[in-house]
Amino acid sequence: MLETLPNFIKALRANDVDISSAESIDAGHAITKIGIVNRSLLRESLAQTLAKSTDEKKRFYECFDLFFQTESIQEEKSSDSNGDDTKLDEEKISTDEPGNLIEVMQRFDESELLQLIASSANQVQIQNIRLFTQRGVYTRRILENMGIEGIEQILYTGSSEGQYDETLLERKNHLTELASEYVDRQLQLYTANAARNLREEILENTPIGRIDLRDFKLMQELVGKLAKKLISLHSRRRKVSRKGDLDIRRTIRGNMKNGGLLFDTIWKKTRVDRPKIIAVCDVSGSVAQVSRFLLMFLYSLGEIIPKVRAFAFSNQLGEVTEQFDNFELEIAINQTIHEWGMGSTDYGGALAELERITSSQVDRKTTILILGDARSNYGDPGANSLKRLQEKSKRVIWLNPEPRSFWNTGDSEMQRLSAYCSQVHHCRTLRHLERIVSEIARKTV
Repeated sequence: MLETLPNFIKALRANDVDISSAESIDAGHAITKIGIVNRSLLRESLAQTLAKSTDEKKRFYECFDLFFQTESIQEEKSSDSNGDDTKLDEEKISTDEPGNLIEVMQRFDESELLQLIASSANQVQIQNIRLFTQRGVYTRRILENMGIEGIEQILYTGSSEGQYDETLLERKNHLTELASEYVDRQLQLYTANAARNLREEILENTPIGRIDLRDFKLMQELVGKLAKKLISLHSRRRKVSRKGDLDIRRTIRGNMKNGGLLFDTIWKKTRVDRPKIIAVCDVSGSVAQVSRFLLMFLYSLGEIIPKVRAFAFSNQLGEVTEQFDNFELEIAINQTIHEWGMGSTDYGGALAELERITSSQVDRKTTILILGDARSNYGDPGANSLKRLQEKSKRVIWLNPEPRSFWNTGDSEMQRLSAYCSQVHHCRTLRHLERIVSEIARKTV
């Protein structure tokens, strides 16, 4: 069972059961302790170890039953028979020699064949199946690994044992059907969410301004999934950093009463300052969609980035922090875009207003995050206001959803504004947003 555990966990992950490395190790310990004789106990023990939510438990049970379906069939066959005759001789069913398959085909015990198929499937790495079109390929690989070519040689070369050809052909066809059914079950296991995962991968790398409205719900779910990953990553990092380094001097001094034996360790206390984020989003035109998902990201990371003040602007700037505090995330975002996204862009006025509202609160712990295309409609881009904000803050990060080749063309003022930014990034996909938000969290927690 321990040998098949990695494949079982791979199947669970393919069925949207989120499993960490630590949980995989715990599952291995559970199997070592309870064994595999009692299948119900094993099922419940692994469910407690690997599945956390109600939905995950449901998917776990379905996956467990499907994954171990072949073994269950074999156990039932075995329990219906008596004595040592029903036990499979490993030497007999070895797939090293094609001739062994001929012996098995003469007996034609379906339980024995199923075990051969499962063993052969593992050897050809069935767990790597990804596409429906690979069914035939893997079925043939399994059969060839079992020695099907020896059967075909008897059938199609006019062997002296031709009197068995008709029966042997029927048995070969039945074996092929068993192998095909097995591959179908593995396909179901390992590609349960393949289409969805492929769609998510495409959406992660598609410019947000081009996302179809029908994909917005999936995009929101995807942001939630990516945010959970970032929370898990950076929460663990913060817990480690809080412990600090070993204080060798105090540890030695504190253990002098123990004759120098270091029974008690003393750690340097590391103060972890919570980050202060000021997010400023251009919500005019196509930029609004990128702003939507940036705000969604930031407010989904409340556990590791709790202090976010949000501002939105097109021709005027307004603070929308209270909307995110008082309403559900999607409602707050829709209200923000509807209220502040109706005018033509005025960067000069927006940055001047931002300076007026936040200047007294901005300090060396503050990160100012601005998302916009820096197109000022040939008006004042607000460079002086941005310069003063940068001088007070920890850093200013500008995210521009336009390709870099478009910067500084027409009314774009990226060259002037970037002079007062600590970092400037091209940012137009979820993948870009994830990387940038992760970097902010990594440097501030």
